Amino acid sequence: MSTNLPKVAWIGLGIMGSPMAENLIRAGYRVTGYTLEAEKLERLAAHGGTAASSIAEAVRDADVIVTMVPASPQVEAVAYGPDGVLENARPGALLIDTSSITPQTSIDLAKAAAAKGIRVLDAPVSGGEAGAIEAVLSIMVGGEQADFDAARPLLDVLGRTVVRCGPHGSGQTVKAANQLIVAVNIQACAEAVVFLEKSGVDLAAALEVLNGGLAGSTVLTRKKDNFLHRAFAPGFRIDLHHKDMGIVTDAARSVGAALPVGAVVADLVASLRAQGDGGLDHSALLRGVERLSGLPVKD
Repeated sequence: MSTNLPKVAWIGLGIMGSPMAENLIRAGYRVTGYTLEAEKLERLAAHGGTAASSIAEAVRDADVIVTMVPASPQVEAVAYGPDGVLENARPGALLIDTSSITPQTSIDLAKAAAAKGIRVLDAPVSGGEAGAIEAVLSIMVGGEQADFDAARPLLDVLGRTVVRCGPHGSGQTVKAANQLIVAVNIQACAEAVVFLEKSGVDLAAALEVLNGGLAGSTVLTRKKDNFLHRAFAPGFRIDLHHKDMGIVTDAARSVGAALPVGAVVADLVASLRAQGDGGLDHSALLRGVERLSGLPVKD
């Protein structure tokens, strides 16, 4: 551990948060973490971090506070109130919210934090569990340039592509666009898989050659084995992508942007969730196409 690096408080140690925090520890950062699951705190400690018993304890002496929680209500729960980040962090601390939430939530948080002398960046990430583990995330940031510059060394530990996209809320707007593209891409891949299989083509060979051409994508690279083996252990859950599709459709409506294909895919994600598949990886959109095509779906 380096005493020259800022002290970090990490709030939220789920599928993404745990490996991200561990990457900071490996890079020499002193990380104190808090989350609701005791086993996640034990994992952090096993990797050299310090477990805190509350948000207040975690953030009290931190220079940088990173939050990674599921949605806007959870961000508000950890940020506000007498036991939250804003009441317990020291003035001058930098709060980096890597959750995927509504742009307005990020804007409101930045305003509330400024009144406490706390700086804020919205910095949602893309790349899923594998990207978090491998520290190759794409990180889209909203906030002041000076705060981004201060956070850049830490963010560079977590991701490969780190870009400031504009003022507060901009990172979340870009993340919403990211989730739109990913969902549409997964749906297209799922439809291609069913089409190929029903046509009697060797699926592994087909996906290999498709991924080498213009149809290739990071989605296909990352999710190819999921499609081939019907392996849908969550790297990014349908429940969370359903939440994100709500964010992008609402945000697009507010600015008058039409999302004709996105609206259809949002409905397909919602349908899959309603059928009980919300806890599966978003590559499980394949299950929805299989059902529509009259194919048996393994439960």
